[in-house]
Amino acid sequence: MQDDRRGILRGMAAGLALGALPGGVLAATGERKLGYAIVGLGSYATNQIMPQFKDCDHARLVALVSGTPAKLEKYGSQYGIPKTHRYDYTSFDRIRDNPDIDIVYVVLPNSLHAEYVVRAAQAGKHVMCEKPMAVSVAECRTMIAACRKAGRKLMIGYRSRFEPYNRLAIELARGGHVGATRIITAEHGFDAQPGQWRLDRAMSGGGSLMDIGIYSLNALRYLSGEEPVLVSAVEATDRGDPRFRTVEDRIDFHLRFPSGILGNGVSSYSSNHNAYRVTGTKGWIGMEPATPYEGQAMRINKDWKTEPRVLPPARKNQFVGQLDHLAECVKTGREPIVAGEEGLRDMLVIEAIYRSAREGRAVVPGVA
Repeated sequence: MQDDRRGILRGMAAGLALGALPGGVLAATGERKLGYAIVGLGSYATNQIMPQFKDCDHARLVALVSGTPAKLEKYGSQYGIPKTHRYDYTSFDRIRDNPDIDIVYVVLPNSLHAEYVVRAAQAGKHVMCEKPMAVSVAECRTMIAACRKAGRKLMIGYRSRFEPYNRLAIELARGGHVGATRIITAEHGFDAQPGQWRLDRAMSGGGSLMDIGIYSLNALRYLSGEEPVLVSAVEATDRGDPRFRTVEDRIDFHLRFPSGILGNGVSSYSSNHNAYRVTGTKGWIGMEPATPYEGQAMRINKDWKTEPRVLPPARKNQFVGQLDHLAECVKTGREPIVAGEEGLRDMLVIEAIYRSAREGRAVVPGVA
């Protein structure tokens, strides 16, 4: 009996110690939170992703990967990441020996996504990869195959799919709230500043379409719930602008879906806009801004009346929802709602858009 009591007390002490660790090892339910390693400590990772773990129910930050020692020291100290859990790119594969790491989140320039997703899967880790998934359809297929072979989950970081207004827009649009959808427009752009890796084709794989344009394309697909059967596109780029020596500025693209829905998308590195509208037979659903980090706004026109739709504050923002979703999928065995195949489908259309703009004709996108 004395030994049993000592064992119970030791177990209680261990549990209390685990719960006191930064980020919390245990969820409120008593389940272990799954550990993420962040690969690439750029602005998006450090300013948008890493601060969200404190609000997660199922995920915690446990490791960092960077080629910059100063960043590893700065953020390692800030988030209480021990030196044993800080890696550079040459030591990355040693993550296989760290049982605290369950998921690797790849937040690197686009051209590096495929390499690090494959290496993470080979190390036995589940993977979250930022969008766009890769720089080619071939790379997407390689990434999916590597994760499938390793028996690991692969999810793409489409954060808007976890944002309440966007989720409502999908429900309303597909549910016929304003009648059958006839036209969807989506416009995304910003004034890109020089000196960024995204303006270097070798690192980005393309220009605005491979960055902000993903939001327009993905919105057309998720609002319609269909895959396009015909694609046409026109590019407009001032090659005299030093920002656009190797990448495109603006692309307008048009998609025809099987049901007859027409989708009009805009991608731009020289104009500021963030909006979409679903137009049906009985009105429209408008989002402006549609996909920012925060501050989404919805209006609905129905029966010739236009009114705002305001949702109550969500318990989880889109970033927290995204991080927790993959952790929950790993725990339950479910497939993520934005698995690797979703990134592949976007890339199939992206390649078709580029081909149409280059050849000056409509093209049929490839098959997933």
